[in-house]
Amino acid sequence: MNTSLANTARLTGAALRALLALTVLCGVLYPLAVTGLAQGLFPHQANGSELRSDGKVVGSSLIGQRYDLPPKKGESTPAPDLRWFQPRPSDGLGQNTVNTQYELQVSGATNRAGDSPDLVKAVKEAKAAVLADNTVPGYTPKPSDVPADAVTSSGSGLDPDISPAYARLQIHRVAARNHLPVPEVTRLVDTHTTTPTLGFLGEPRVNVLELNVALREVVGEG
Repeated sequence: MNTSLANTARLTGAALRALLALTVLCGVLYPLAVTGLAQGLFPHQANGSELRSDGKVVGSSLIGQRYDLPPKKGESTPAPDLRWFQPRPSDGLGQNTVNTQYELQVSGATNRAGDSPDLVKAVKEAKAAVLADNTVPGYTPKPSDVPADAVTSSGSGLDPDISPAYARLQIHRVAARNHLPVPEVTRLVDTHTTTPTLGFLGEPRVNVLELNVALREVVGEG
């Protein structure tokens, strides 16, 4: 009996010491080491890839955001603010019902099949809107100019990038709305076009938030 109690006490003590050691190692030292290395080597990425304008954080380069006008009375969906480059549609985002204080949205896809009547209808309506929004005096885009990412949302609904083709489609409208020369806005798009990683991973892309931050500085609102 005494031997059994002694063995139990010894094993319990060993387990507690192992628990304490692993808690300190994995729960304190390792997180501190990883956090320290991340802050030292990759501070921008470690802090959420924040972008600033006029000294204020305006978003993250990893998360897409919309550029809409203030909703009018009785308007369920606000109209896009056409002074700015527009991102991909965000149809996959759901309404948040948990944290209403911050009105957060839930990331996700529409999960509609390619032959879904609702999806076909949404794409046709989005294409018509893109063509109408980007038609300005002296420039009328053709239906063939509208790329897929202009009328479809990403899997998360929060894609921060658009294709160079969609960015170029918006150049004349952005230039007209902001009273800027088309070549100047074209240079902004070219400057903010990122090539595939390592030359072959992914597709050329344009980060909408970064582009609009640069545009804001040009028009004197930053």
